[in-house]
Amino acid sequence: MAALLLAPALAVRAQEKPAADPPEVQMHRPGTLPDRITLTWVSDPATSLAVTWRTEPGGKGPVAQIVPAHPGISFEAKAKSVEASTQKLDTKRWQAAYHTAQFQGLEPDTAYLYRVGDGDHWSEWFQVRTAKDKPAPFSFLYFGDVQHGMRSLWSRVLRESFRTAPDARFMVFAGDLVTDGNDDLLWGDLFYGGGWLFAMTPVLPTPGNHEYRKDDDGETRLTKHWGAQFKLRPNGPEGVDHGAYYIDYQGVRMVSLNSYKQVEEQAAWLDDILSRNPNKWTVAFFHYPLYSLSKGREDHQSLIKGWKPVFDRRGVDLVLTGHDHTYARSGLQERTVYVTSVSGSKMYELDRKPWMKRAAENTQLYQVVSVDGDRLSFETRTATGSLYDAFELRKGPGGTVSFKDRAPKGVPERIRPAAD
Repeated sequence: MAALLLAPALAVRAQEKPAADPPEVQMHRPGTLPDRITLTWVSDPATSLAVTWRTEPGGKGPVAQIVPAHPGISFEAKAKSVEASTQKLDTKRWQAAYHTAQFQGLEPDTAYLYRVGDGDHWSEWFQVRTAKDKPAPFSFLYFGDVQHGMRSLWSRVLRESFRTAPDARFMVFAGDLVTDGNDDLLWGDLFYGGGWLFAMTPVLPTPGNHEYRKDDDGETRLTKHWGAQFKLRPNGPEGVDHGAYYIDYQGVRMVSLNSYKQVEEQAAWLDDILSRNPNKWTVAFFHYPLYSLSKGREDHQSLIKGWKPVFDRRGVDLVLTGHDHTYARSGLQERTVYVTSVSGSKMYELDRKPWMKRAAENTQLYQVVSVDGDRLSFETRTATGSLYDAFELRKGPGGTVSFKDRAPKGVPERIRPAAD
């Protein structure tokens, strides 16, 4: 009798299925098709590209193909195949395989088509152009902290930036791309927001404090997602954690610094690479601002003491940062303009200070930086694409710099209570 009574219960239990993940989770599960495809540089932007993508583990050997761009459809037979390296990444939800391929020996200022996959499962073909091998006009995009609303609200900012600057040659991210660097779902939202733009426009990221999280042993480390997803030029100072590197692009030296740790160790390296800088313009980008913007936060004295003397001595033209989730930019301080911005949906209250020549709060923003010979122009635009702030730098004889404020007339500052 007991067996008869148990039988129905066992039958019901056998029919039960584990609850399926909600769609917001399922969409980020790795599969056989490549996703999270991201362009970066490991070496010279004029002759190389690096691409990273993700799949589920256990597939066939990963490979990338590249061919000079062609208006026809019969170019696949001429594509060159490049084997990719793979590393496994364990997350709290699943295991993924991240693959990296490097294209070397490319021709400068040349359009290429590339795709990634395993021979059976391919991405679409993406088109990208290598840099010129000499100074030439170009533009790039800069984004302050993303961190919140990556899929729902930040995506519109990135897409509007593409409307404004469709030929931007790369994208700079000033750290805190997500709010928890160990949460794979948040990275999934970021790559969803970035979509195919990440696969066509190289990314120059710098780590923020939210990319540093405590591991199971209680130690705070840079998330393993960082090295898996972003393959960056390995020319930083020896012994310094990820985040310090530089790229020369058509007359501009772009320098990423890790403001979270090892500030003193980076100062000597920074001074050295800027003492041997053949470029007319220098842009530094990192996460923590030297001068605080938000109420309740203090200036970062270690950065002011360690890096600002180098900026002044070596003539850094522009410093781009994040962290404070508001917007402010200086005029010309010594030889440098300092800008802090925010592109995501997490906002703080501004603490207005004398050095701020233009400021905003409670506003999603993106920036377009354009370089043309002796002129560097800077535009800050809102999520709707409207011009909010602008300035221009000009290089004179002996490296002298002049500053022109071009903030739009008749556009009030977006500061509470007038913001919304």
